[in-house]
Amino acid sequence: MNAAIGDDVVRATGESPFGGGGVPPFGEQRQMLFAAGGHAWNQVGPLPVTAPLALADRLHQLWITPHGVVKAAQRHAATVDWVARGGKEYAAVSFTEKGRMSATAFFNAEGLVERVESRVPHPVLGDQRVVTEYSGYRDFGGVRFPAKIRQTQDGGGVLELEVSEVRANAAAELKVPDAVLKGPAVRVTAEKASEGVWYLAGGSHHSVAIEMKDHVVVVEGPQFDGRSLPLIAETRKLIPNKPIRYVINTHYHFDHSGGLRTFVAEGATMITHSSNKAFFERAFAAKGKLDPDALSKSGKKAKFLAVGGKHVLTDGARTLEVLHVKDNPHNDGLLMVWLPKERLLIEVDVFTPVAAGAAQPAKPNPVSVHLLETIDRMKLLVDRIVPLHGRIVPFDDLKKAVGRQ
Repeated sequence: MNAAIGDDVVRATGESPFGGGGVPPFGEQRQMLFAAGGHAWNQVGPLPVTAPLALADRLHQLWITPHGVVKAAQRHAATVDWVARGGKEYAAVSFTEKGRMSATAFFNAEGLVERVESRVPHPVLGDQRVVTEYSGYRDFGGVRFPAKIRQTQDGGGVLELEVSEVRANAAAELKVPDAVLKGPAVRVTAEKASEGVWYLAGGSHHSVAIEMKDHVVVVEGPQFDGRSLPLIAETRKLIPNKPIRYVINTHYHFDHSGGLRTFVAEGATMITHSSNKAFFERAFAAKGKLDPDALSKSGKKAKFLAVGGKHVLTDGARTLEVLHVKDNPHNDGLLMVWLPKERLLIEVDVFTPVAAGAAQPAKPNPVSVHLLETIDRMKLLVDRIVPLHGRIVPFDDLKKAVGRQ
């Protein structure tokens, strides 16, 4: 099956005025998102970056298009039922692609797809329910295609699209870049930030492992099983014979919570802001059926420690404080971690350092300004920032980024 999809998009600050989640903090940014040959990758600058987490969703979006769903149904021995909805009769065509998706496409009397109800594996929700509606079919150069596309995911609207142009059988060749083919999909590197504190990087989303007397605390379980399993393995190698007792979730955004189920399956208690607890209880009670993850296979029940403004973990020798970054524009329940003795601050999405030697942004990012104000208000003594995107930098780099030398 030679399936390939490419999206060429421009994301603007107006979509989310405070950055994060791939949105530029200021102005516009062109992003090219691809999947082909069993690989997914992004290209924002000159170099492609592997994106294994995105593969399932991108192929799912391809196969639920009006033409894609017909081909997928043919390929997977679909069943057909006749159903009535809103006074109209539809042919409901259902199929399952093992490990990837299940779908039911509703064809109207003209043989046109009006609606596709699908499920796809999700690293936080187990399986995610997606509904895609197609309407306003028009003739585009001899091809009938919907002029309007609307999509919801678990009941929330995520897409409203008006189609202005369709080209049939346009010449297109999508080649997987060598850097994506040859590079490892997931790589974990370990940098010693301080005695017993390890910066686990090697990808776009990082974590920190902190050694205590008889256990380990990990800050952040990002992305998906495929990231968290190597993270756990590296942590055990660096800090052997001590269980991971806690995993700290900085905020609920899926790219920063997608690997948490893996840690829960290992027996770790998840620390999160109290505003997130009810959501995670529901999400982690769900079992993935299409492509069961570590938690679904383990049968374990998630354990949570919900925190408010401040929570202290200590073993008598090392202390770490879990702090709420209150009123930050990026996320209401955002947490950061401060190690007073080491004077290290672990944070994410509110300050991402520029590359070494690069110029600081012309305008300070409001979320970074708020972070510095929070540090001042809490009277935290910080020597270095340990960001979960980017690289470890001196505290002065945050001051420079917001224009306060």
